[in-house]
Amino acid sequence: MDVAQVADIFRDGVGVAIRLGAPLLLMSMTVGVFTAILQAVTQIHEQTIAFVFKLLVVVLFMMVGGSWMLTTLQEFSLKLFELMRAL
Repeated sequence: MDVAQVADIFRDGVGVAIRLGAPLLLMSMTVGVFTAILQAVTQIHEQTIAFVFKLLVVVLFMMVGGSWMLTTLQEFSLKLFELMRAL
């Protein structure tokens, strides 16, 4: 296994991590911004409100997109095991 193959594996791993983490982070960030705007308008400055809304969004996304996330991670893991077996 040469340096180019290791770099490709690392790049694929980072790509998988971004594909799995980005939707959660973007949705959480969007909910946080909307919650902050709502709190600024209503002048309710309670930190737990933003946390609860973010937590609900993340849990709902995990319930809806969890199978896709697991499939993506399984495919990458199987690819890694196949490369290890080929050595």
